[in-house]
Amino acid sequence: MHKLPFAAAALLLSPPALADGLVDNVTGLTLNEKGEVVRFTGLLVTPEGKVARLMKAGEKRPDKLDWRADMKGRVLMPGMIDAHGHVTELGFRSIELDLSDTRTLAEAQAKITAYARANPDKRWIIGGGWNQEFWGLGRFPTAAELDAAIVDRPVWLARADGHAAWGNTAALREAGITSRTASPAGGRIEKGPGGQPAGVFVDAARDLVQRVIPAPLAKDRDAAILKAQDTLLSYGVTATSDMGTSLDEWLSYRRLGDLRLLRVRILSYAMGVDTAVQIGGSGPTPWLYNDRLRMGGVKLYADGALGSRGAWLKRPYADAPGQTGAGFMTDDVIRNLMVRASMDGYQVAVHAIGDRANAQVLDAIDEIGDTFKGDRRWRIEHAQIIDPVDLPRFGQHGVIASMQPTHETSDRVMAEARLGPDRLAGAYAWNAMLRNGSKLAFGSDYPVEKPDPWAGWAAAFTRQDENGQPFGGWRPEERVTREQAWWAFTGGAAYAGFAEDKFGRLAPGQHADFIIVDRDPLLASPTDLRATKVQETWIDGRKVYERK
Repeated sequence: MHKLPFAAAALLLSPPALADGLVDNVTGLTLNEKGEVVRFTGLLVTPEGKVARLMKAGEKRPDKLDWRADMKGRVLMPGMIDAHGHVTELGFRSIELDLSDTRTLAEAQAKITAYARANPDKRWIIGGGWNQEFWGLGRFPTAAELDAAIVDRPVWLARADGHAAWGNTAALREAGITSRTASPAGGRIEKGPGGQPAGVFVDAARDLVQRVIPAPLAKDRDAAILKAQDTLLSYGVTATSDMGTSLDEWLSYRRLGDLRLLRVRILSYAMGVDTAVQIGGSGPTPWLYNDRLRMGGVKLYADGALGSRGAWLKRPYADAPGQTGAGFMTDDVIRNLMVRASMDGYQVAVHAIGDRANAQVLDAIDEIGDTFKGDRRWRIEHAQIIDPVDLPRFGQHGVIASMQPTHETSDRVMAEARLGPDRLAGAYAWNAMLRNGSKLAFGSDYPVEKPDPWAGWAAAFTRQDENGQPFGGWRPEERVTREQAWWAFTGGAAYAGFAEDKFGRLAPGQHADFIIVDRDPLLASPTDLRATKVQETWIDGRKVYERK
């Protein structure tokens, strides 16, 4: 008689494995791989924290369970995924000077003064979040206006988009900036009368001042990441792409992971090829800490931002005829970097906002795309302003358009001013991306915007802001459906980071990452959807956040 191997025999003789726990009595919602809505009333969770089964109403529940959670009919859905954020910056923004809620220059000055008085021991006043468009200035603020708030210490404040910074006279003096200081390649020093530095530094010019600012201590960086995690979990974000991870930030992630303090899943994209090689060596890292952390890609920058006129355009800005923004790399350089990253198996994600920058990245993919066979999943981050002739090129190589819906609602008036009405056909073109065969991944670009997927979800299928403006939606032909937007914040965002086999939806084998919310988002009006409150956040079948 032929005998089975011991392991196979043991498998046949052992009783069927039971789920470790049951999350029951839920109004369960998820999407399947086809983007179709699946409803359920119970979720079986394995001892490893993965989904064992979705259970329907009336279906018999297992008799033997280690634990059971009765959700009393509340709505359960997959955790949201932010496809583009900056984790450490989010944490620091919450513990440093935050000007994102200011609506006038005077209000900002008062807040800066109050913060400086409350923090007399800080040698530098650091923060950000200002936006001259919200202030209605029609120009950048000046060093003199910052001096009016605080003059005895250096002050350095990042613009909301992170692509410009504002310094006072003390900061410029500390950095040795004078009228003779030239703007570096890929950057611009705003100049005033007589060629004097006016106080704002765009893109690469920021480094002229930032190099003299004391770097944060490792413990401060760890604390910032922990703070950012709390914020993300409160919005129901269970995973996020971290776009531009430095070596120091990676070390913080590893420290927190070693201490079992890493809760949110981090899909890390290293800041440049050299950083990726320092971290991963010959290729992407493995998934670490039970799929909480992986460095799988490289982040590159093709241009700056639209608000600071650093986005690289094919034609001059409508409100600044002599300016077209700037490309950060020549065509040869960007191709070489993309090739270097791809040869070692790193995914490439390129920041490109202006139509000229997007065309440059697409040209590079056209040239090198066929060289690297297999599933490359090229990513273009933001893809805000596209020449309509370039839109079909996103689908030709399956390029992922990693976009942020709340950028459209925040930027539309500014975009009209920067571009003029005749150049908006490819602006924030979400539906066109899908029509042309691209894949959508949605995020927020926090802390530029709040890491609020509910606001992003509502914006995506309405093209309206929180006040319902403009009536009918801005360029409404670029709306996506409610379900398409939800997928872009879950399964699509996971796919963008090669993580679709691990999380992004609720199905057998996926991590049991889910949230309990106070309403059915598929039935809510756009206003009510924006008001969604996350009551609980669970990762790997364990509760990691509860609203107080």
